[in-house]
Amino acid sequence: MRPKYDVIGSNYAALRRPDARIAAAIEDALGLARTILNVGAGAGSYEPTGRSLVAVEPSLAMIRKRGPAAAKAIRARAEALPFEDKRFDAAMAVLTVHHWADKQAGLSEMRRVTSGRIVLLTFDPSCRPWLTDYLPGLAALDDAQMPALADYERWLGPVRITPLLVPHDCSDGFLYAYWRRPEAYLDPYIRSGSSSFWAIGDAEAGLQQLRRDLETGQWARRYADLLTLDAYDAGYRLVVAD
Repeated sequence: MRPKYDVIGSNYAALRRPDARIAAAIEDALGLARTILNVGAGAGSYEPTGRSLVAVEPSLAMIRKRGPAAAKAIRARAEALPFEDKRFDAAMAVLTVHHWADKQAGLSEMRRVTSGRIVLLTFDPSCRPWLTDYLPGLAALDDAQMPALADYERWLGPVRITPLLVPHDCSDGFLYAYWRRPEAYLDPYIRSGSSSFWAIGDAEAGLQQLRRDLETGQWARRYADLLTLDAYDAGYRLVVAD
């Protein structure tokens, strides 16, 4: 089967520019590891520099978007990593586990090839950011494809899970990044940077309601508390397994 991002990744590099604050949190979680594996690496977002890093990505289209300074990328899937046991000091996977066909197998493979820490940026499907009020299909999709947080401990052993707050001006256009910039969701170009909009299909009714609420001021009244925040818990979680 053709990898999803061979089809939908056309605007990914432009819209999914790493945010420095999120990058710092991921790099801190990786600790002192010198050799790192990035699984589901895409165009190379959040790969730390100054370390030995190997990227794994199934989509050839995404590999082609990696810059000339990016780490070497191998075309492979998480469920069948082409490395010997304990090859890396640490491994990372950023907003990708939910795309894997067999999530447990992929995480087991990460554990097999890693001698130390595994760092995952993922999403808690029990969370309901405001966008799901307009597009309930997003909540249904999260329920269907996102592992429950309890699954990570079941598959990896003891884990530390901490909220990763999203800055109001986040440069990385993942799904719920525009929580304080609601008008962004009305732009089809912006939406093209998130696989979820491709997956839920027709979102027009919900987007038209959002447009009306922005025009009338209803959105600002309903979510007034958000407008006072510089960062927001949209449901993203940093999962670290030692």
